Amino acid sequence: MKRKFLSGSTAFVVCLLVLVMSTGCTADRQGPVEPTTTIQPAITPGEDSYTTVLDAGTLDARLDEYPAGTLSAAEMSDLGYLQEEEKLARDVYGVFYATWGMQVFRNIGNAEQTHMDSVTVLIDRYGLASSENNPAGVFEHPELQDLYDNLVESGLQSPEDAIRAAALVEETDIVDLRDALGRTDNADIRYVYENLMRGSENHLRAFVRNLEGQGESYAPVVLSQDDYAAILSTPVRPGGFS
Repeated sequence: MKRKFLSGSTAFVVCLLVLVMSTGCTADRQGPVEPTTTIQPAITPGEDSYTTVLDAGTLDARLDEYPAGTLSAAEMSDLGYLQEEEKLARDVYGVFYATWGMQVFRNIGNAEQTHMDSVTVLIDRYGLASSENNPAGVFEHPELQDLYDNLVESGLQSPEDAIRAAALVEETDIVDLRDALGRTDNADIRYVYENLMRGSENHLRAFVRNLEGQGESYAPVVLSQDDYAAILSTPVRPGGFS
């Protein structure tokens, strides 16, 4: 399926990463490898509360409350894209955990698996093609493949670069989810997207907090400064399909 929606923010992020990364190294399209460096994880008190796990079993039960609607071409395209975007987050964080040994990547990477599973529930519900079983680091949407490759290349430079790359993943997810919400009136899809958005905001807070714990700062790339400040100033919102 050709990608017709949600490409703007992803293309912007890819171009930005290409501009800021040093040349001379190319990311392999593969899953996590054995850690090359082990550092003391930068974990701050209460960090587990930032990790937003979305249980697909609970979602299945909750979806009984929402009748399945008729999907537009945009809604079908968005579901396929967002499934891969959640996979991208999982795969990127897996590489970063294997490389730097920071627990935040393991915790949030595991949560991203549940985010991908939640979109898969919708994809299965509407009988759409799923990419959930594609290998780690491999994507059907070319813009996501480019984004993955550039994020990994950037994040392998240092632990701080890895956290910045992860924060950028969450920013991109938030923007793309907002766009997708504007293209659907289906209550079941909106319910899942709103929960995914809450999770991405929590994860963005976690990565920024980790970076600040190392004496570093983060500036938003795809979110406006006002949107970013509003997210960071809002308390963590509990995860799960409540």
